[in-house]
Amino acid sequence: MTTRRHALSLVLGCLALAGTALPVAAQAADKLKVVATFSILGDLARNVGGDRAEVTTLVGPNGDAHVYSPTPADGRRLTEAKVVITNGLKFEGWIDRLIKSSGTKAAVTEAAKGVKPLKEEAGGHGHGHGHSHAGVDPHAWQSIANAKTYVTNIRDALIAADPEGKAVYEANAAAYLKQLDGLEEEIKGLVSKIPADRRRIITSHDAFRYFEDAYGIEFISPQGVSTDSEASAKDVAKIIRQIKQEKIKAVFVENVSDARLMERIAKETGAAVGSQVYSDALSEPSGPAGTYIDMMRHNIRAFSSALSS
Repeated sequence: MTTRRHALSLVLGCLALAGTALPVAAQAADKLKVVATFSILGDLARNVGGDRAEVTTLVGPNGDAHVYSPTPADGRRLTEAKVVITNGLKFEGWIDRLIKSSGTKAAVTEAAKGVKPLKEEAGGHGHGHGHSHAGVDPHAWQSIANAKTYVTNIRDALIAADPEGKAVYEANAAAYLKQLDGLEEEIKGLVSKIPADRRRIITSHDAFRYFEDAYGIEFISPQGVSTDSEASAKDVAKIIRQIKQEKIKAVFVENVSDARLMERIAKETGAAVGSQVYSDALSEPSGPAGTYIDMMRHNIRAFSSALSS
């Protein structure tokens, strides 16, 4: 009797486990498939999508979307997606061709839609090689106010694709926007403690102009808004003179840039090389800039530490 009773208990237990496992599998299959073009957008989309969305990115951590070459696997990801999130502002010069070649039926949304774009500086550092941004600086996420626009655009895109998840997406977006409010207060507080005459930084490429416009730190770069451009000898010489004349304290290398140019500039000017900073891509998840909020917090702390001392 005991053996029969034990066997029956095992069967009932297996059935119970199967009953609980099936809905989980069904939920996984039913998740909204979202593809974001690069790691920063992917993080924003995950914060809004939460458990209802399955978010993948084409250009991963520490990857440079300026010079990225799509793969056949990327085309398959787009084909399977219900929503494709791009930055817009001509940031991903390859995305329109990829979308067309993939034949995807996904809804495509530009996260930067509605942002007031900053123009590239006239006569900037040539942006050839097919990566022109049409005179517009695409790095709009470097301003928290713009990041909020990204979040609302992503929220609306997910709701349009998955109306049943509206309440979830709205709640997730609202909670995340509050976190961004706190982040912006922190950034402004740290900038206010930097002496006004020290608020000048050299970075490896021109990715921080929205940060400059929002928070009042001046960024100077030997490279243009695309890492695919190369700084000319004339540009480098001009910046070296400027560093010496204005006694600029620090230079920073980004995770998507070649450090050798900045090391040369630092050596010739005596400026200190600050911590690595992040502009166009997050770090690996376990790194110092594994999320958008971590990235912005890491950068402002690095800038503040170098300029306040």
